[in-house]
Amino acid sequence: MENGKVLKSGEFLVEEVEANDIFIPEEYNEEQTMIAETIKDFLAVELYPNVDQLDSPDIQLMKTILKKSGDLGLMGISIPEEYNGFGQDFVTQMLAAETVGAGYSFSVAFMAHCGIGTLPIMYYGNEDQRQRYVTKLATGELLGAYCLTEPGAGSDANSGKTQAKLSEDGKHYVLNGQKMWITNANFADVQTVFAKIDNDRVLSAFIVERDYPGVVISPDEKKMGIKGSSTAQIFYNDVKVPVENLLGKRGEGFRIALSILHMGRIKLGANVLGASKKAINDSVQYANERKQFGVLISTFGALKHKMAEQVIRTFALESSIYRVSKDIDRQIELNKAAGMDKGKAAVEGIAHYAVEAAILKVYGSEALDFVIDEAVQIHGGMGYSAEMAVERGYRDSRINRIFEGTNEINRLLVVDTAMKRGMKGDFDLAGKAEELKSNLDTIVEKAAGEESYYDEKMRALRNFKRAILLVMNGASNAFGRQLVQEQEVLNNLSDMITELYVAESTALRVKKMESIKGDASIAVYRQILDVLVYDAASIVEKNAIDAVNSFSAGDEAKDLITAVKALSSVQGVNVKIARRVIADKLIDDNSYKF
Repeated sequence: MENGKVLKSGEFLVEEVEANDIFIPEEYNEEQTMIAETIKDFLAVELYPNVDQLDSPDIQLMKTILKKSGDLGLMGISIPEEYNGFGQDFVTQMLAAETVGAGYSFSVAFMAHCGIGTLPIMYYGNEDQRQRYVTKLATGELLGAYCLTEPGAGSDANSGKTQAKLSEDGKHYVLNGQKMWITNANFADVQTVFAKIDNDRVLSAFIVERDYPGVVISPDEKKMGIKGSSTAQIFYNDVKVPVENLLGKRGEGFRIALSILHMGRIKLGANVLGASKKAINDSVQYANERKQFGVLISTFGALKHKMAEQVIRTFALESSIYRVSKDIDRQIELNKAAGMDKGKAAVEGIAHYAVEAAILKVYGSEALDFVIDEAVQIHGGMGYSAEMAVERGYRDSRINRIFEGTNEINRLLVVDTAMKRGMKGDFDLAGKAEELKSNLDTIVEKAAGEESYYDEKMRALRNFKRAILLVMNGASNAFGRQLVQEQEVLNNLSDMITELYVAESTALRVKKMESIKGDASIAVYRQILDVLVYDAASIVEKNAIDAVNSFSAGDEAKDLITAVKALSSVQGVNVKIARRVIADKLIDDNSYKF
């Protein structure tokens, strides 16, 4: 498998991989499973008994629990051994992020420290900076924060106004400005701060210690959710930052910020997966205890529909996350073989998969919002009570569609990045699209005689790809360079691409599971795949038709819509029975064991 076919970011639009070429969660090794169990035990012992106190909020308690996780080594999973870490691969890092995701506010504080708070220095720092800071951040001796957002610079990060000027003696950069929405602000010892030197057009990055004179941290914001997480404004008033604390090169800050955001997005996808599984467990355990009309509510068809849909979206998200995580691991190894040092190899490997990172951020955060919303509904009136875990989960979930770049920004990134990769020559996006456009009459791939279960699914997915390329080509030809302004059409394309990637990842996983476990135990997973592809077809069709009607009319629109309808046609599925089978397994297990 290590030498299997690895696609470049976005290349799944025009190419296929075999099931044996992807990694699936059923292949975790003993060490990976042990790390996940250690985190689960930590949450059970240190976190869950204290969640109400943390949300009061109690920032000092949060700091204490974070330090305890550092003592256990949990903060060093992604850090090489020479800097006091465990040097685990990206799949393991994502498994850790997933498991921590069940930890409410703690998850936010922990992930901010281990990810955006530590990794900019690990990936872009020189040896001296890594020794001074990363070695202590990896153990929790120091805690980290990431300071990018400003009052006037949110999604448009490079428009920040924070300034840095070199002192007359050349020994310091003097920092002035303001940052906001900074996670871990009130207990972080080390901050990665982005500012423009003199009149530079782009940002530079600096390592700032909280004790430097002139660093002023405001009281924490009052928030809808994640109340235990410290979030505050930080002001920099003539802060003297030693020149040796410039991170990377002058003007490299914007690149650092983007690379770290790609990493943050993909790890958020794993984080919300853990939260989603926790919400499903809360749902089914309540449904298996609560009676109405003399019977358990878990026997009601309407609730089985809800629970099955929770499972389907969560399973699909998980399949996608570990597919791309292994791709990233392989890319990191290729980068190392090309002579990059560990830090650069890792960050370039992660940043390469920008298309998939944006997909997983959007799909994951919206899947969790769906799952936790249904969890509250399954609980009925009790779901609205602060006594129940789902009430906290509901409030905490909402930030994920805003964190790490809003979902609106990320939807645009999915299409824009894929098209740019195609134009750069990573794969032939335009050529394949033009070829399809010129062969509208024969564009639909039909079954060649009898086909197997998986052949039918993969043929449907190939047709989805053709629908996407057809619409992408039509929109590009109609709008030209102005396509970037047509955000509604880009959203249509983004949702089509997302459904394709998630459905294909799930199909590959189920097929590989069957090769490992045999077909006797795979029936319920085929039901998940059946419903997922069936639903994806209608989403692809609706978005394609909306897009076509936005850029064409008359016979051209009619021809394209006819093609789209044919390309998004799939076999009918008895979704009622399929969802009941899925829900029954969940109900029998009384927890998520998929």
